[in-house]
Amino acid sequence: MELSRESRIFVAGHRGLVGSAIWRELQAQGYPNAICRTRSELDLMDSASVARFFEIAKPEFVFVAAAKVGGILANSTEPAAFIYENLQIQNNLINSAFRFGVKKLLFLGSSCIYPKLAPQPMKEEYLLTGPLESTNEWYAIAKIAGIKMCQAYRRQYGCHFISVMPTNLYGTNDNYDLESSHVLPALIRKFHEAKVRNDSAVLCWGTGSPMRELLHADDLARACLFLMEVYDEEQLINVGFGDETSIKALAETVRRIVGFEGEIQWDRSKPDGTPRKLLDSSRLFALGWKPRINFETGIRMVYDDFLKSQNGLQEK
Repeated sequence: MELSRESRIFVAGHRGLVGSAIWRELQAQGYPNAICRTRSELDLMDSASVARFFEIAKPEFVFVAAAKVGGILANSTEPAAFIYENLQIQNNLINSAFRFGVKKLLFLGSSCIYPKLAPQPMKEEYLLTGPLESTNEWYAIAKIAGIKMCQAYRRQYGCHFISVMPTNLYGTNDNYDLESSHVLPALIRKFHEAKVRNDSAVLCWGTGSPMRELLHADDLARACLFLMEVYDEEQLINVGFGDETSIKALAETVRRIVGFEGEIQWDRSKPDGTPRKLLDSSRLFALGWKPRINFETGIRMVYDDFLKSQNGLQEK
């Protein structure tokens, strides 16, 4: 079931944070037959179109990185869209992979699948052992369904479908929209714009006390290719950095890297989200994989990417 240089590899969601990182890694490692489709070329929510694509393109390996994603605000204001669109996308991809004989599929989930108050660090077996965090349960339930779908197709049809659960991610090609972004890109944009305006303070959500583990998407991409090669079990597998930081410390680091000299204020009327999210990645680490990009380097890389995304109009 090993990837070869001639393998036909489909990256679903190749323009997103994770998918684009996987795509870059495939290019860097020299896979000439990697396949991608834009949303205008292939609507992943259209079952017939997805089936037709699999029939014609004949991918042998599939990375399911396509999903509707967002932070606390987006999840709380669009619950129907988060559950429906994610279920539809993953159902179409997983079922078509089975129907058209894909050799192996890697489904990407999220650490939010684990219970809100799960013991820390979170082991794979903690799935479905308690209530979810209410601020993103719609997305989490869809992702849990994807994991179970992969397991079900393995059991019934012998499909080599695996599920990978990454921790909180950041990196090149992230979403910086304050209405729908995750915490790190939101902080980068807030501090940068405050610096440009010469504001005296930046207002951040919550108390700053929640703990978060952060992994660069380029590290996740390397882990995904590694797991596509070496991992073939029903049990999902965690991909984390192995360490965590508080939102407050994260904000301070971003402020320093961006060069904002004002103060940080905390809006305690806003939700904190899950109090702590640290994955137990010991099963992955035991296979011989470790992340390469440290936190400081990673945030500097992301800030450089943000500046490029502003079309070079702003300078550090």
